[in-house]
This record gives sequence, structure tokens and C-alpha cells, in this order.
Amino acid sequence: MKKFIKSLGFALEGVRQFFFRERNARIQIVIALIAIILGFWLKITSAEWLAILFFIVLVLALEMINSAIEKLCDLVSIDFHPTIKKIKDIAAGAVLFASVFSLIAGIIIFIPRIYQLLISGK
Repeated sequence: MKKFIKSLGFALEGVRQFFFRERNARIQIVIALIAIILGFWLKITSAEWLAILFFIVLVLALEMINSAIEKLCDLVSIDFHPTIKKIKDIAAGAVLFASVFSLIAGIIIFIPRIYQLLISGK
């Protein structure tokens, strides 16, 4: 149990470092908060909440992995290396890929509800 608690402490420190030191983490959290506020305001369904929360967690987790990969690559070499560039580009591409699909999910979920509000005048 002591090992688990120690591991949990390391993981929480990693989350703290990520949110306090990474600019993209703060951007992603603002976007996530906007999606959550919209979800409450527009009264989305349980299934829609699951989709929104899944994409929020997916993007944040991939952003954390991307940040870790970038830091590891920078530790390996501060000089330009074409293979390190490819590694960083692929990791960043994973975040972009998830972010685009998150945006599409948000559009599918939120736009019809916003449109309904606009045409109903409420």
C-alpha cells in the first residue's frame, strides 16, 4: 500500500507540473471548462456528457504524453536531429488529431442545441 500511495503522489506531482508549467495545458483546461459550462447550460444528455468528458480526458492525456515526450527528446539532445523532430511532430500530431475530433464532437452536440435556443428566442 505504501508503494501505491508513493506512486500516486508522483502521478499527482506530474499533473501539477503539467498544469502549472505547460501553456498548452492551461489552454486545454480553458476549452474544457467552456465545454462543461455549455453542457450544463444546454442540458446535454448523459450520453453526450460521456462523449464530452471522454474527449476532454483524451486531449489532456495526449497533451501530457506529448509534453513528456518533448521533455525527454530535449534531454537527449538540444541540437536539431531529424529523428527527434519526427518524434515530436508525431506526438504533437496525436494531440491535434484528438483535438480536431473533439471539436467535431462538440459541434455535433452543441450547435443543434444553440440553434434551437436561437430560433425559439429563449
